[in-house]
Amino acid sequence: MAHCVEDLRFRGLIHQLTDPALEDRLDTGQLTAYSGFDPTADSLHVGHLLQLCNLRRLQQAGHRPIAVAGGGTGFVGDPGGKSEERSLLSKEELHSNVQGIHAQLEQFIDFTGGTPDQRALLVNNADWLEPLSLFDFLRDVGKHFTVNQMVSKDSVKSRLARAEQGISYTEFSYMLLQAYDYLHLFDTFGCRLQLGGSDQWGNITAGIDLVRRVRHEEVWGLTTPLVLKADGTKFGKTESGSVWLDPDRTSPYQLYQYFVRIEDAVVGTYLRYFTFLPHEAILELDEATSSHPERRQAQRELARQVCTLVHGVSEAERAEQAAAALFGEGLTRLDERSILDIFSDAPSTTMDRDRLDQGVTMVDLLVEVGMAPSKGRARTIVEQGGAYLNNRRDDDPGRRVGTADLVAERYVVLRIGKTHYHLVRFG
Repeated sequence: MAHCVEDLRFRGLIHQLTDPALEDRLDTGQLTAYSGFDPTADSLHVGHLLQLCNLRRLQQAGHRPIAVAGGGTGFVGDPGGKSEERSLLSKEELHSNVQGIHAQLEQFIDFTGGTPDQRALLVNNADWLEPLSLFDFLRDVGKHFTVNQMVSKDSVKSRLARAEQGISYTEFSYMLLQAYDYLHLFDTFGCRLQLGGSDQWGNITAGIDLVRRVRHEEVWGLTTPLVLKADGTKFGKTESGSVWLDPDRTSPYQLYQYFVRIEDAVVGTYLRYFTFLPHEAILELDEATSSHPERRQAQRELARQVCTLVHGVSEAERAEQAAAALFGEGLTRLDERSILDIFSDAPSTTMDRDRLDQGVTMVDLLVEVGMAPSKGRARTIVEQGGAYLNNRRDDDPGRRVGTADLVAERYVVLRIGKTHYHLVRFG
């Protein structure tokens, strides 16, 4: 517990503190701390990783984490970071989403081991917000906030600046609901610390004010920096959408590849944010990035650590093997799931398996799948050593592809050059 703050500072995880005295409490006492996760989908995504890791760090330092699934606040929607009104979810959608999120939260923090005062809690704020009557809410919560205070918060101010958009009373009230969360968690579990991204500062300080006004007690807030990519765009987004923690939405291989492709400029930051590597190991990886960036040693370690954290050791090893096989002959040893993961974005063609009885020449294959415009051009590519079958160079244009060449009993992978792939499925 003595090195909690030192670790947080090394990793760049302290952006704002509501009171500098919080640092001493983190190092010398035991705190109950919470972070909230709104169920806008049935899976968390990598944008949630930082707060998940922070709850885990606090638990490892001897503190008690509470993960709050926002089944209640999800009805309203957080205006923070949004330029327009969110779409409201139905009660059934929220319930389904909360169930999915619960299972994922259990992967990061320990809800069963240790002493009762260190064991993590998993709660749903719908349990105390749904029974709350409008009159009770207005009298017991609303009277402690002025509209002047609320419109001064960045999340509200930015929306009010858009005259054509504005903000509904529904989203305007989100701040008060989250403040009530803090009061309830303080009363019920003795919670004295809320964690969140820097965009949550206004909501966090609102909860601190409510506890101080109603209970005359001191509680704290700690925010972390917003996580951005090297170009300043939102972390966790790709051209195809969010990178999810659910393996059915984003496979372990795709998650691994997302982090392997991280830019040199931010890989050191992400190693600090999303791994539990010792400080010395991270500094060594910083040096490796500086001296030999072409080796991408830091990116591979980051991908391995995150994939292990989210999906476990065996899935991380499978993803790593699949990534290594992409340019090597190890491709022939991969199973069907790995093949489909690797080439999920590559063009593909399905052919009749009976054609393999007599074999299909490389020239015919290249033409039929559209990798060469004519047999003459295909023959030239093969003869010049530019064509690969299952990552093995094949310079014989008359060579016939048969069942012995199948990977996972039904696929062959064609490649021209370094990056032009095509997956052929037989049968």
